[in-house]
Amino acid sequence: MSLPTRRGTRIAHIGVAVRAIDELLPFYRDVLGLTGVPLDDSDGARIAGLAAGESLVELLEPAESGSPIDKYIAKRGPGIHHICFAVDDLDAALERCRAAGVRLIDEKPRMGAEGKRIAFLHPSGTGGVLIELTEN
Repeated sequence: MSLPTRRGTRIAHIGVAVRAIDELLPFYRDVLGLTGVPLDDSDGARIAGLAAGESLVELLEPAESGSPIDKYIAKRGPGIHHICFAVDDLDAALERCRAAGVRLIDEKPRMGAEGKRIAFLHPSGTGGVLIELTEN
């Protein structure tokens, strides 16, 4: 049995809140040349994934009134919603955050749009940036 490969922390994806995926998809796909990656919708958002090297750009469109993305756009307008970092050990990373006094939105990991375990950190402890953690 081989041990899992440790990749270290890296940017997994950047979530961009948009009013309508169909309006922005041609820019990312046709102008920037990013390739579509199928992703499941999640947390009341319709999600379009685009490969940007080893990372993804996720276009997040509200699929439900009152969803987190709907509330975000209503309050702040469209734009970068969050940065997701892939870590080798999500449970250990969350424990380090707790020990450092970082407020967790998700106390325990849950399943995300890519079928991986995820957890969000509150922007109050991360310099104002919503951070998502996922496993490599």
